[in-house]
Amino acid sequence: MNAIALNSSLVAIIQKKEELNALDYNDARYDDIEEELHDLEDDFNDEFGDDLEDVLEDVHGKLKSDADILLPTAYLASSLNGEHINANGEKEGVWIESDSFPGVEMRLLLVANPARFVVLIGDQQRELWTAE
Repeated sequence: MNAIALNSSLVAIIQKKEELNALDYNDARYDDIEEELHDLEDDFNDEFGDDLEDVLEDVHGKLKSDADILLPTAYLASSLNGEHINANGEKEGVWIESDSFPGVEMRLLLVANPARFVVLIGDQQRELWTAE
């Protein structure tokens, strides 16, 4: 997997998400920007989906999680700022359970710069995989 191409694609999607989140639903450009975002996500899943699903299997194994593995775009951050809180004030990422951390809220997130999967545990962030 080409780490540079992966990161570039992630950045493009996240920037498009930021652009969309800055718009009001009534904005005339909203539907066009949303369609562009979906096209970027579809292209991303086509190009990197199989490889990232293999990575997700490894990540789930490290976490001892039997949660369902979703499409890689489900794990994408909504901004490049590193805050990992969405526009509604909720934590980003896909909620997962782990036998290693029973009863602890964990979220798995795909972030950029560099492209990597991180797990959010409370206020902590742990890197589980980085594209090379």
